[in-house]
Amino acid sequence: MALDYDGATVTLVVNPTAGRGRAQRLLPSVATQILTQLPGTNLRVFQTSSYAEARLRCIAAVEGARPATPGARADSLLVMGGDGMMTLGVNAAAGTDVPLGLVPAGSGNDFCRGVGVPTAALAAVKTFVAGQTRRIDLMEVSGELAHGARRRYVGSILSSGFDARVNARVNRMRHTIGSLSYAYAALAELSTFEPLPYRLLVDGRRHEQTAMFICVGNAGYFGGGMMGLPQADLGDGLLDLTIINPVSRATLLRLLPRMFDGSYVKDPAVELLRAREVVVDGDGLLAMADGEDIGRVPITCRAVPSALTVYVPDNG
Repeated sequence: MALDYDGATVTLVVNPTAGRGRAQRLLPSVATQILTQLPGTNLRVFQTSSYAEARLRCIAAVEGARPATPGARADSLLVMGGDGMMTLGVNAAAGTDVPLGLVPAGSGNDFCRGVGVPTAALAAVKTFVAGQTRRIDLMEVSGELAHGARRRYVGSILSSGFDARVNARVNRMRHTIGSLSYAYAALAELSTFEPLPYRLLVDGRRHEQTAMFICVGNAGYFGGGMMGLPQADLGDGLLDLTIINPVSRATLLRLLPRMFDGSYVKDPAVELLRAREVVVDGDGLLAMADGEDIGRVPITCRAVPSALTVYVPDNG
């Protein structure tokens, strides 16, 4: 039975500067597609000018959303921008029944990849319009986090070693060149990088080791399409960990391109684990998540099953 869209509210919160202004350029086409294909929808669009405004718009949309009724679609939150914008949507909608739609318009778009949403904006809108949703797990992190937070959800991956330093270097670049920015930053970081000492608690078991990097998460991508967690499952109630043990710089350089297809996991230096809770700590670690500084270690990461309703393609 077709859903009745009359009266349903879609709140679209946009970071217009995402993707060097790509979000703003695509916005008219996105809005037109929604209004054309969901007739009767009440579309509210907010182009935000700051992180704080975007966060408050997302929270207000979720708090004011009305649930679905028989045959009619629920009010929903739709976020458009890069991975930072996706994270704001995730944190606003997590733990509620309000469905979250994703329109990627940034440089990385890794959370969309992780949940299966197309990384082309208008294709992602088609996913939203089709109305297929899935309840997925999230990772909750706690500790001394950025922006004064003590607890938040991470959509993709918590990075803490070489991968985090590359991410931070990209963020400092005055001019970026899309996915090539990560390759450039990786080569620059590699020239001086040494393995880092980690102190982990994995489901209560202590692990002390050095590693090139250890990443933890639920959706499996980072760095603009790199498969940081190639065996990630959005519905198994567990976190995934990828450990690259100490290797030479030449070996790490050889492994990095293979992260785009996941074949790097065949290397004996790579270790894959699963856990419900992981505490990440160590000396000299820089913690990044969803492309941004997440805070200072130690950081506790916990799997939260069925935490979020998200629009996904209908693969059936």
